[in-house]
Amino acid sequence: MTAHLSYAEAVIVGAAQGITELFPVSSLGHSVLVPALVGGQWAQDLNVSAPQSPYLAFIVGLHVATAAALLVFFWRDWVRILGGFISSLRHRRVQTSGERLAWLIVLATIPVGLAGLALEQLFRTTLGRPIPAAAFLLLNGIALYAGEVLRRRVAPAQDDPPAAEQDTHSGEAVDSRLAELPMGRGVLIGSAQILALLPGISRSGITIVAGLWRGLSHEDAARFSFLLATPIILVAGLYKIPELFGPLGSGIGGQLLAGSIASFVCAYLAVRYLTGYFQTRTLTPFAIYCAVFGAASLAWLTLR
Repeated sequence: MTAHLSYAEAVIVGAAQGITELFPVSSLGHSVLVPALVGGQWAQDLNVSAPQSPYLAFIVGLHVATAAALLVFFWRDWVRILGGFISSLRHRRVQTSGERLAWLIVLATIPVGLAGLALEQLFRTTLGRPIPAAAFLLLNGIALYAGEVLRRRVAPAQDDPPAAEQDTHSGEAVDSRLAELPMGRGVLIGSAQILALLPGISRSGITIVAGLWRGLSHEDAARFSFLLATPIILVAGLYKIPELFGPLGSGIGGQLLAGSIASFVCAYLAVRYLTGYFQTRTLTPFAIYCAVFGAASLAWLTLR
């Protein structure tokens, strides 16, 4: 890694991480597939499935940058959420909107946190290879489209109204609606993130699908997905950051900084775009992309 990771690779991978982590297309799936499809030196340098992969240490730094972008974009939401959490502990109650949303996020992130500790390395080393990643990306596309079908069947009279007819897009308004979710339903939606441990399954995509299935609008499901992802991505990154100060991170400080800046900028732009996109649009374009790219990659990798 010290000799091979170039600045061009670092910036390209960082930008791709920032975009694909938040777009419902699976960042891990792309991190596995793209180097394999490009081949050559990229396939050797950027191997996430190796048990002691230096590339994985690099990806960890990018995840922290992505989480930082989410914190910056949603800073008002997190002020309300943290304020609600502190208020709840101080007064030993769960009454206000901020208090309910704080505990909703805490409880909804516990299942994926435990699963990540137990299964992340197993899934990454055994399934974090190009052919399984392509198959899971194809399945991700099918799941996204199924989510749209379920949305129309579960709540046909609650389709997202046109932007011109609603004045409920502010962060505070969406947070208030999310705070009304029953705790059990919120935990179920958060638990869907466990599937994103599989390379090719999108964290944001599968969480949005779960939200649509439980009756949320596209806008509310997307915002809840981004809020749930923030602590998971941040804690997972911080948990593995010591690897960057060991042999795996030796000699890649400059590349890591360049890649992290690219990841932060692209993640910020991605979440800014998507919060507006899901006010009036659906998962269908992403479903088509994942299905086509996954199927084409699977065919290429198995037949070449």
